[in-house]
Amino acid sequence: MSTVVLAELPGRPCPIAAALEFVGERWALLVVREIALGATHFGDIVTGTGAPRDRIAARLKALESAGVVVRSPYQSAPTRYEYRLTAAGEALIPVLDALLAWGKVHGVSRDDPDRQQKYRPFSELKESR
Repeated sequence: MSTVVLAELPGRPCPIAAALEFVGERWALLVVREIALGATHFGDIVTGTGAPRDRIAARLKALESAGVVVRSPYQSAPTRYEYRLTAAGEALIPVLDALLAWGKVHGVSRDDPDRQQKYRPFSELKESR
C-alpha cells in the first residue's frame, strides 16, 4: 500500500491530510461505495457513480496503486477486470457509514422527497453478505 510522508504535505500535515491524498477526490469514495455495494465491473461502477468513464478509470488506477482496491481478470479477449476492496478498502466502510449518516442529516434538503428512503449503513450490508 502506498503511504505519504507527512512532512511532504502542504499546510498542516496530519493523518487526515495523508488519507485525503488517496481518497479525497470526489469520485474515489464513490468508487469505493459502488464496490462495497457489489458493483465489481467497470461499467457498473461508472453507472453507479454517474462519473465519466475516464475519471473512473483514473480513480480505479489510483485506488489500486494506493492498495485500496485490487483488480483481477474475469475475461480474456478482450481482457476485462473485476474490482474488489482490499483490507485497506474495507477499512473505509466506517468512513462511508459516517458520511452516510452525516449526509442524511446535513447534506440532503429537508424537503427532498427521497430523503426518507431507507439507506442502510454499509457495515450492515457487509454483514448480510
